Amino acid sequence: MRVQVQIPGTVESYCVDERNNKLEATEEHWLETYLCSVLRAYSYADNGSGDSIKRIIGVRRFNPIMSTEQEHKFLEAAERLFFSGWQLGSDPEIQVPNLVSNHLTSGLLKYITTTGRYASGINLFEKLRTRDAEISSLLARVYVAADEEVKAVRLLHEAVEELPMDYSILDCQADFCSRKGRGDLALEIAKRGVVSAPSEFGTWARLAEIYVAMEQWDLALLTLNSCPMFTYQDKDAPRLPEPTRVSLPLAPETICDEIDDAGAAPDHEAVHPTLRRLSAANYKGTFYKAYMLLTEITKKIGWDQLLKIRSQVFVMEEEYRNEKQAVGTNSRNASTVALRGTDTPQPNGEAKEVEEEEGDESDHPSSSQPNGEPTAAASHLDPDVSKPSHSITVRNATDTPQPQQPPPPDPSHLQYTQFQHKRLCERWLDNLFMVLYEDLRIYTIWRTESTQYRQQQLVYKKTAEEWEILGDLAERLHHRDEAVEAWQSCLSMRFSPKAMRGLLGMYERQAEARGTVAALIRLVAWQFRWYSEFSPDLLQAIRRLIEEEGAVKVRSIIQATPLPQHILDLTHQYAALCAAFRSTGSEG
Repeated sequence: MRVQVQIPGTVESYCVDERNNKLEATEEHWLETYLCSVLRAYSYADNGSGDSIKRIIGVRRFNPIMSTEQEHKFLEAAERLFFSGWQLGSDPEIQVPNLVSNHLTSGLLKYITTTGRYASGINLFEKLRTRDAEISSLLARVYVAADEEVKAVRLLHEAVEELPMDYSILDCQADFCSRKGRGDLALEIAKRGVVSAPSEFGTWARLAEIYVAMEQWDLALLTLNSCPMFTYQDKDAPRLPEPTRVSLPLAPETICDEIDDAGAAPDHEAVHPTLRRLSAANYKGTFYKAYMLLTEITKKIGWDQLLKIRSQVFVMEEEYRNEKQAVGTNSRNASTVALRGTDTPQPNGEAKEVEEEEGDESDHPSSSQPNGEPTAAASHLDPDVSKPSHSITVRNATDTPQPQQPPPPDPSHLQYTQFQHKRLCERWLDNLFMVLYEDLRIYTIWRTESTQYRQQQLVYKKTAEEWEILGDLAERLHHRDEAVEAWQSCLSMRFSPKAMRGLLGMYERQAEARGTVAALIRLVAWQFRWYSEFSPDLLQAIRRLIEEEGAVKVRSIIQATPLPQHILDLTHQYAALCAAFRSTGSEG
């Protein structure tokens, strides 16, 4: 869409197609433009940490829906264009956008959970479900969020009978059962989901999560090894070059001594090179979720036990070398096929040799099942594994994803001690192990040095930015108490939205109302300072707090905070928005 203004002169609006042809802007085009603008406002808003603000400085971000009338307009547009939503694309974890997995449905669910307008969401999806039963998965998710679990279970039961192999419905079921602690029920559903959508990362990740919850570590690693990994693409929010100088006017109502020293551009404090090189902080999309699964396993069983299980299920380098020397030219078992890479059937019917490379432990793509049967499901990956922003999924000429391996069999049937029953570790997963080792090494050094300094009654000194990085590191490794310690050290030196966002999460987990309000006030003020007048995550945090404590108590805590009144008024605006949407607890 283009709006051309001539001063003095006229205003002309028109649209340009993909061939750069100028077309007349119709009502349908403007409807699509409006809907996409609302979705972008929610999708690209800052979560409170300041990361989005730092990426593109000086952009005004405001709430496009301030009343129930505007909500009605938005949902009406979404209903009219819902069945074209797949054309918008989808989140990076989704391989192929479809009716229920695209940016439109993600935006709708984000809006509903942010504002708590569950009744509006249920009404919308119930109307759409009459036209397509596949939408049942979206309706069920809203039912669960609205604490209408009985209705959700009944709906999923009916939907599965009608669409027994719809992976979105199966994933919703598996998620619900897993949250209720019924891993035994969730497991079979998740396996069916993998069979239904073997090329989707989400189905494999769900199965791996369930194995982790059931403490079946070997199968969790094997499932993680089978996950299809996709390139993370962030075309709409590129990281711009860092400006040499920032000079932006500040609104008087956002001036506060406490946050004045926290500019949008990153400071130039001295940061140790090893902290700069922690690549896990840059993971996004499928790589980020896979890494978090790996860190969750490590948190529960420890690094040494993880390596032991890894050596049981994956081929280690020494085993690979020994077997390679012992293999005869006429041997045709599954292991030698994987090693030699000859005559391995491929999904497109063409033979493709597996390169025999030597590197760190188990750096070859898997091409055999645990039971010794050959499979064509191995992902032949780009050797440049250290850069997750690059594509690592090989596709054929039609860009069709390769089918993935079926779920691993029951562990009672696995004999890991025999070489031919082991898998070859995917290169990307092998890289994650190395990245995890580096994270754990830096974390261990930090905690050891901190303990030694404390015993000697010395001050353990780091720069504010180093404390930020250490807080993120501890959070990635699921050490929340240590992460809070780092963030508090950072905030004692200067204000940091990222550190304050971390403390907000701690206060919410502990249900500490005053701490939550104090963190929210400062984050809201910092956001307003950089022209971000709306953050869905902060609005949702305030709404949840009002539901638990009541609007009168929350407003009283805000007003009692020892900060300038114009700073408090900014947070009062969020609370007033909850009242406008008649959120639970805002009546009083």
